[in-house]
Amino acid sequence: MGDILHALPAVTALRQAHPQWVIDWVVEPRWQALFAAEDGIGRVTSKPLVDRLLFAPTKDWRQDPLSAKTRSQIRALRKTLREGEYDAVLDLQGAIRSAVVGWLAGCRRLIGEAEPRERLARWLFTERVATRGAHVIEQDLELASAVAGDDLSAQKPLLPVDPEAEAWADLILPRGGSAPAVLINPGAGWGAKRWPVERYAAVAKGLMGRGMRVLVNAGPSELPLADSIFGVTGSAVTSLPNSVGQLISLTRRVALVIAGDTGPLHLACALSRPVVGIYGPTDPSRNGPYGTRFKVLRSPESRRDHTRHRAPEAGLLTIEPEDVLAAADELLVTESTPRFPGLAPETWETSKPGAPGPSPLGTGETSRPNLHNPKENAN
Repeated sequence: MGDILHALPAVTALRQAHPQWVIDWVVEPRWQALFAAEDGIGRVTSKPLVDRLLFAPTKDWRQDPLSAKTRSQIRALRKTLREGEYDAVLDLQGAIRSAVVGWLAGCRRLIGEAEPRERLARWLFTERVATRGAHVIEQDLELASAVAGDDLSAQKPLLPVDPEAEAWADLILPRGGSAPAVLINPGAGWGAKRWPVERYAAVAKGLMGRGMRVLVNAGPSELPLADSIFGVTGSAVTSLPNSVGQLISLTRRVALVIAGDTGPLHLACALSRPVVGIYGPTDPSRNGPYGTRFKVLRSPESRRDHTRHRAPEAGLLTIEPEDVLAAADELLVTESTPRFPGLAPETWETSKPGAPGPSPLGTGETSRPNLHNPKENAN
């Protein structure tokens, strides 16, 4: 989810620069709601960015790579991609699996980073772009610019509007409700990035004491985390297992999102919602919030490490609930700040143990261009 959301500003810029182009996207089926909304009988009601979605269930393929079903699905995808007769293929993920999917298209131009996330992927690229941007969104912009030699700037992502999901969100958060709502997402891709759930519960209690309504997002595998927060805070907190489309609709309405380096945090950025990011082993200069007002909490002890350890990273454990609540207070005070453009991003770093509270980083180290949107859209 995060990889898609990081790629959306670049592809939105490409779409706006070349509205006549055909742009298709290959995606895992579970993320299709980030591109298209459908009504109850399967008719597409909103698909603002791409012409066509093609599906590659690579997660299933990895679990059963030699099965007849997997081989049949790969052959069918290859056939569809070749029939597309694409002029260029962009690999915006930089993984071996995404590079292989791009290679299936048989296109003479397969564009990827010179130093992709997974280095072996580069050997499938016919064009390798030496990116200079610090943030992955900036790197994706450089890749998208290489298609036609453009000088693209990040655009506010075009996300679909799902009427059914909007109606559902109306029941949870009616527009014009009295209490501001804060969305907490306690999950993360792996344990080292996951701030302890009991600290999220303490933050939830603190927010409720400030008169906020607290919502907890939980994916299917994260329900125990939400239940833990619910057990500490009681019925005043709303636990929300939901679909991707419902999460989009709900996030549009909240005053603040608090999360680690995970998809729902990047979704909030794409929707211009203020965020508090709780970071540990991943580097916020590359994967942090972008294009909205934010505070990032990260210990100076934390070092970039994508090893998928199960236990929380040591630096992450130096961040206390009081630090998160202080960052939330600052963002909520000025929550009425306009969304795009002109929002000045701010990054905070928790001080070393024994030092007096969080201290701001220098803007030269962390400031990034804000996304802008010359054309109005439904978001």
